[in-house]
Amino acid sequence: METKQFNIVGAQSQIEWIGRKVTGSHNGTISLKEGALFLNESGQLIGGTFSIDTTSIRILDIADPATNAQFAGHLASEDFFSSEKFPTATFEITSTDRTADTTYHIQGNLTIKGITHPIDFDADVTTNGDTIDASGKIVIDRTKYGMKFRSGNFFKDLGDTLIYNQIDLTVDLVATFAHETLLA
Repeated sequence: METKQFNIVGAQSQIEWIGRKVTGSHNGTISLKEGALFLNESGQLIGGTFSIDTTSIRILDIADPATNAQFAGHLASEDFFSSEKFPTATFEITSTDRTADTTYHIQGNLTIKGITHPIDFDADVTTNGDTIDASGKIVIDRTKYGMKFRSGNFFKDLGDTLIYNQIDLTVDLVATFAHETLLA
């Protein structure tokens, strides 16, 4: 059986994030470092992995440079991603189920701050020649990854300083054909 490997093009791929709190929300981007998607000989997605550069977190909704830098520093701190200690987060696909022509239900393991949990989500995956475009929305509970700052699960009487536990991650990947492998 042949497997085709498509390498993720970091410069053309990204993750958009949204974090919500009682008084509103913040949004930004995170860069992808590297990874690959694998298709079987029928052209169906059968696996993949990618790494996320936690040092690349950007905030898009705060225009003031000083406030933006302060918030970015806080997201990189121990309260959130611990980017200095854990500069990379990873996702590895453990199974795929094609539910429609270009739609897959994906299950995998997400590792942030050295903590791994299973996640699942739906993704749209299209192949055009030697290029794959894949996108999906992942909703994670940040507290499962040690990000407890201002979580109502861990702190009382936060009032309007409460930060909700769910973070939305919209993943957009572009991958280009690398090579075929013959599996025995």
